[in-house]
Amino acid sequence: GGAKPAGNIVAAAVTSPDHKTLVAAVKAAGLVDTLASKGPFTVFAPTDAAFAKLPAGTVETLLQPANRDTLASVLTYHVVAGKVSASDLIAKINASGGAATLTTVQGGTLTAKIIGGKVVIVDAKGGSATVVAADMMQSNGIIHVTDAVSIPG
Repeated sequence: GGAKPAGNIVAAAVTSPDHKTLVAAVKAAGLVDTLASKGPFTVFAPTDAAFAKLPAGTVETLLQPANRDTLASVLTYHVVAGKVSASDLIAKINASGGAATLTTVQGGTLTAKIIGGKVVIVDAKGGSATVVAADMMQSNGIIHVTDAVSIPG
């Protein structure tokens, strides 16, 4: 018995009004089953506005079937194995002297820092994404909503 946890990460994204692009991308990349699996995963989920900040045509290009592998690489770069809550992340940042390295499912790394009291995720190209909503607990992990798309190196 007990309270049933929230739906899985994919179900949460599907019901979010701010993650239509992310959901379309996850479907196009064939990652629905992966992200709905047991996990657990920590997902840094860029909003539609975050995707819209990319250069014109980027999203449309990534969504083409020919670019499925590239799209999957970009998406899995936003996923970290295990459950990393905001407090876990802040503790890691503080324990690492101000910057914590996260290894993504894609294989690359993201660097987490605290800037202006907010958790900021820096990608391999030096781009930064601020966590705008943290600790959205799901049955198979945690979603942290970000305001930018992180690009692997």
